[in-house]
Amino acid sequence: MNEVKVTIIDREGVSHELVGPTDMNMNIMELCKAFDLPVLGECGGMAMCATCQCYLESTTDLPEQSDAELDMLDQAFYVKSNSRLGCQIYLSDEIDGIVLRLAPENN
Repeated sequence: MNEVKVTIIDREGVSHELVGPTDMNMNIMELCKAFDLPVLGECGGMAMCATCQCYLESTTDLPEQSDAELDMLDQAFYVKSNSRLGCQIYLSDEIDGIVLRLAPENN
């Protein structure tokens, strides 16, 4: 398999079924941007801004959060126990079927 299915629930509650490649080292933030979903990704995927924060809504097993991701979430708004940074979730066969909800924007 070299594609995964990802469900993103936007801030209005609308589900978007996305398909992304697993052979390009792409992450959830980049996939959302490719499909014109409202994810800023201001830091370019460096875990330094939390503008790609999302909530894991499925039982998908993800790798443990890095110190950089945990530090950024510690400073972010609207953080929940299932918060993750989209830029730190890479498209791989292991996340096929993942469901994520975009966190509210910090205005």
